[in-house]
Amino acid sequence: MKNVAIIGPGLLGGSIAMALRRKSPESTLSIWGRRQETLETVSKSGIADLVSTELSQVVAGADLIVFCVPIGAMGEIARKIVPFLKPGVLITDVGSVKGPVVQELAPIFESKACFIGSHPMAGSERAGIEAAQANLFEGAVCILTPTQESPELKKLRGFWELLGCQVRILSPQAHDETVALISHLPHLIAATLVNLVSNTNAGAMQFCGNGFRDTTRIASGPAAMWAEILLSNHDAVKNFTQAIIENLREVVTLLDRRDLDGVQALLTNANHQRDLLRK
Repeated sequence: MKNVAIIGPGLLGGSIAMALRRKSPESTLSIWGRRQETLETVSKSGIADLVSTELSQVVAGADLIVFCVPIGAMGEIARKIVPFLKPGVLITDVGSVKGPVVQELAPIFESKACFIGSHPMAGSERAGIEAAQANLFEGAVCILTPTQESPELKKLRGFWELLGCQVRILSPQAHDETVALISHLPHLIAATLVNLVSNTNAGAMQFCGNGFRDTTRIASGPAAMWAEILLSNHDAVKNFTQAIIENLREVVTLLDRRDLDGVQALLTNANHQRDLLRK
């Protein structure tokens, strides 16, 4: 992509800019942000050719536009940039939920641009441009969620592969159900576990070792962002939350029965499945 516009210079937007500057120095990169002080940080870093609080300046002439703002802000921004789009521009996003995003943005860009959702499975418990890393996407899976066949899909795949991602294709619904299981539910469980310990025995927190720290690290993520994600994907998150409650009830039954074989079988299966991630 010759001209790339990034809407939102946070962790992901900043990391895309850094990676693109390293992997494709010939590309022209423009970044939009709401806050002037954030854009001053971006300007000093030298990762962009243009930084501005004016959307029209940033998206004008862009071949690819990447939305890196909260899901709830995408619709308003999309409507604002439509008059300034280059015909046939490719537009994507990095939102953690795809169904609501596709449902809102696709009609806005219909016949004006090609919109295909993206979700790079990369991040950090830290937020903001200060946490951005040029190698954030190396080896990460990026899920694309096209709703129809499009020649632009190949271009978008190439973009994410350039940044170091392994690209996979899912429908928006399949994406939301999948990430509810492997991303959204784990975050909710980590937060619930931290709250359980702090509310039950706050003093126990001072004795936590690496096991508790590793298990709950993701609970340090930005609360406002994660609240929006969980509510945006509420159906899938609710269904799998109910499923894990049922699983925990079965564990309680095993404990009540002092069922050593049953508990060991549960742990052995989890051990085996978890070890598969290392391969």
